[in-house]
Order: sequence, then C-alpha cells, then structure tokens
Amino acid sequence: MTFNWVRRISKLSRWQGAFQSCIFSCKRYSVQEQCRVPSSVVEAFRAVTGSDGVSMGTAVREQHGKDESVHSCRPPDVVVWPRSVEEVSALARLCHQHSLPMIPFGTGTGLEGGVGALKGGVCFDLQKMDRVLDFHAEDFDVTVEPGVTRTRLNSYLRDSGLWFPVDPGADASLCGMAATSASGTNAVRYGTMRENVMNLEVVLSDGTIVHTAGKGRRTRKTAAGYNLTNLFVGSEGTLGIITKATLRLYGIPEAVVSAVCSFSSVQAAVDSTVQILQCGIPIARIEFLDDVMIDACNRYSKLSYPVSPTLFLEFHGSERSLEEQVSLAEEITKANSGSDFSWAKDQETRSRLWKARHDAWYAALAIRPRCKAYSTDVCVPISRLPQIIVETKQDLTQNRLTGPIAGHVGDGNFHCLMLLDPTDPDEVQRVQEFTDRLARRALAMDGSCTGEHGVGLGKRALLREEVGPLCMGVMEGVKASLDPQNLMNPGKVL
Repeated sequence: MTFNWVRRISKLSRWQGAFQSCIFSCKRYSVQEQCRVPSSVVEAFRAVTGSDGVSMGTAVREQHGKDESVHSCRPPDVVVWPRSVEEVSALARLCHQHSLPMIPFGTGTGLEGGVGALKGGVCFDLQKMDRVLDFHAEDFDVTVEPGVTRTRLNSYLRDSGLWFPVDPGADASLCGMAATSASGTNAVRYGTMRENVMNLEVVLSDGTIVHTAGKGRRTRKTAAGYNLTNLFVGSEGTLGIITKATLRLYGIPEAVVSAVCSFSSVQAAVDSTVQILQCGIPIARIEFLDDVMIDACNRYSKLSYPVSPTLFLEFHGSERSLEEQVSLAEEITKANSGSDFSWAKDQETRSRLWKARHDAWYAALAIRPRCKAYSTDVCVPISRLPQIIVETKQDLTQNRLTGPIAGHVGDGNFHCLMLLDPTDPDEVQRVQEFTDRLARRALAMDGSCTGEHGVGLGKRALLREEVGPLCMGVMEGVKASLDPQNLMNPGKVL
C-alpha cells in the first residue's frame, strides 16, 4: 500500500499540471534556509520605499506566494510596496544589478499560480499605487494605477454615466486583469481586456519605463507600428511590470433586463445561444450552468430553478429596444424547447440572480465541504460547445469525479469547477488526468487550453501544443529580448 502511494506521488511529481501542488501545504515552501537577497540590497530597497515599504516577515511572504489556485505557496524572499513608477523603476534596477527575480502582485485573485516565487526573489506588491488618473469623460477613457480594482473604478465613475464592463467575478486589480488578459460574463458584448486596453506604462526588467502606444496616447485606434500594448496584455508579468493602464469606458445603459431559461439538453441551450447571436441581438451576458451547477446554486443561494441545463441572460439598451430583444430571445428559446423563461427588470431581482451566478464557486465548494476546488478553463468555437460539454460530463461520470460546469457560452468559454480531496492521491491523479484530457479535447476541436485564466504554472506544456514549436520560438525570442536574464516572473507561461 505504501509503495503504491509513493509511486503515485512520484508520478504526480513529473506532471506539469495544476494539481501536482495540491498534495503539499504552504509550509513546505515557506521556510527557507537562507534569504537569497543580500542585506545590503534590502537596505537599498528601504532607501527607495522607506522602511515600511519592505518586509521579510514569514506571514507576509507566504501571503504573497499564493493566489486563488491550487498551486502550492512559493513565497518570495522579500516583499516591497512601491508608491510610484519611479520607485518601481529604481527597485527593478537594483534587482537587475543583483540578478534577483521580480514577481508583480496585484490582489492575488489569479487562478493559475502566477504569483508564486519559484526561484525566490522580490515580490512587487503594487496596491499602494492606487490612483485613478487622467479621466476623460468626453473621450470615454481613463488611466489607472495598478492598485485600482474593477469595483473601485466603477464606484469612481458612478456619477459620470460611464462604466468599465470587463467583469471576471473577483474584484481584481485592473492592471492585473491586463496582465492576465482577463475576461468574464460581459465579454460577449464588450470584449475582453485585449479589446479594452488602449495603452500601458510598463517597467522592464532593467528598470526602463516604456509606454506601449507612446506616452500619453489614448486614441480609439491606431495603425502605427507593432501592437506592443497587446504584447503585454496576457504576458502574466513575464515581460515587465505594468504600472499604468489606459482603458476604454462605456456609457451606462439606460435599462437592463435579466432572464433565466431552462432546457432539456445542453444541445438545446447552446443552439439557443448560437441563434441569439446570429440574429444580431446585442446581448450583454449569456451564461450556461449545467444541471449539477444549477442544483448547487439552488441549495447555496436558496433558489428554486429547475435542475436542468440553464441559461442566464442579460440585455442592455433603451427601454424600447429591450422589449424587442427580450421578446425575440424568448421566441428563440421556446423554439429550442426552452421552458420556465422568466425575466427581471428591477435592480434587486437582477442583483440576486447574478449574485447566484457569481457565487457558483462557493456553491460548488458546498457540494463537498473541506475539499479544494480548481476551475478548468477551456474555450472552443461556439458550434463545438454541445459536443465538448456532453463528452466532458461523460468523462466526469466515468471517472467518478465531481465537476459542475459553468460557462460564458456567448464566446465559447466554459469551466468545470473540479472538487477534490488533496489528501487522496488517487483522486488527485484522476483529476489531473481529466484536466489534461479536457484541454486536449478543446485543442482537438480547434480551441484553446485557456480562455481567460492564463497559462501560469500549470498549462505551459499545453501552450506548446496549442501554438506549436515555431510560435513558441517567437515567444521565447521576445522574452529573451526584453528579459535576457529571465528575471521577470520566471517559470511562468514559457
């Protein structure tokens, strides 16, 4: 028995997937025999940030060595809190001079282990850089520092009639969202961070400060040169530290209506999604929950929706246009055997409906208390959604796994919220093998191994399979050009 357990652990240690780290606790990596940052450099950091801007405390380092993923805690040697881009640049120069790895940290809400300090080094906590800058209401844009979160920006914008719609669920920092190319429930209408970042200020590994679209530039479009902005969007801190982001804003819609509809099958729900999009209905959100997930949400949020595949929809527009949109969407769902179509216009009911969707993570955790959860994240062409979801549910059943499904079906992205006991090596192994199969199933359908969570630690091998050796060579060349010493968040993405 002992030999089998050890053999399974040995096999897990060879995998590069996300669940390898579930077996180990944070404490395994929290105590380091010797700090790899010389005391003279720590004192130089303090000269830049002040004494309260540097910490080597164990609890602080552990807090900054882990995000919301299942990856083990990998604490940095030092945590610093710069207050300006000049301080970030000065700290980066010191790290560059002493060949110290640098790991940017926003709010720690990532899902792929992006903040782990695999080689120790210095964590740059950017939360003290929290100003909203250069708000231009008439041009629908704003520039923010990395400590500004999504909800804080929208609170700031409340009286302007504008808002920033990219909503990954967590109250993530906006520059962190840019670094991971975040998305969310509103992406089907408003796009992801790639479509909504106009310019970035970035500190490179040697401390150089660059503006990806030119300093102060904030045009809605440009054909000038290479698209450096989108080079850094999704780079996950491996090319530089984002210290400012200029973002597109949108007018707050005059009216909002939400709706829920149940279906007899996954195919019917996805057919409705495709037909709604084909009809040109400017839907803002269209979310899918399978029967397992809707049952969990009913129990957790005290709802009473039918336990069957379900679509959550939301429409933005004028009062008159919404009547037509909702009516047409209802006709489409009924033509696909949709039932229990109900809609809500008042803020309280809509908020309760979408809170249930955003609480799906906690609802799933409640299915198996004291277990850990990992959210898979694949994306396929919309027409392939029924096939991949049906095959995925069959895979879960055959392998005795619990993984309720929720998805942003308007853009082909869905998640299995995998629940597992990290002390059970057999279940850890089965979950790891399932997630690998799911990702490769998506790749076989011309899809992606990640729609919005990023590559981080666990999907590096899958990225190589997705883009191929030639594209990987180009990415590695870009990395080597901008970060020749491999100091920027080493061990992630590539």
